[in-house]
Order: sequence, then structure tokens, then C-alpha cells
Amino acid sequence: MKKILRLLVTRWLARTPFGLVVLGAGWWFTRRRRAARAAERPDVQREPGRRSAGPYTWTGPSARGRK
Repeated sequence: MKKILRLLVTRWLARTPFGLVVLGAGWWFTRRRRAARAAERPDVQREPGRRSAGPYTWTGPSARGRK
């Protein structure tokens, strides 16, 4: 629902030059905020071989039924 609302608001704002300025400013502030958030978070490497063990996780092709 949030994505649909965002799309409708974006299309409505993109109709006018002032709306494009608002969209550009919002994009710029969002980009700055994401960059600041990424800079304060240290790069933590995942452990190799760690997998999700969910029952519906695709683990690759199976050899079942092959001869």
C-alpha cells in the first residue's frame, strides 16, 4: 500500500516544475541520509557458509528422479 501511494504522489508531483523541484529535494535529502547511515555503520562481514534453514528455501537443483 505504501509503494502504491508513493507512486501516485510521485506521478502527481511530476506534473509541474515545482513538483519536480520537490521530488529532487526529497531525493537529495534521502540520498544524504542513507550515506550518513552507511558511514556510521561498520562493515561487518557475514560468516561464510551461513544459510537460512527455512523449509521453503531453495537450495539448488536436486538429483531426485535422475538416473
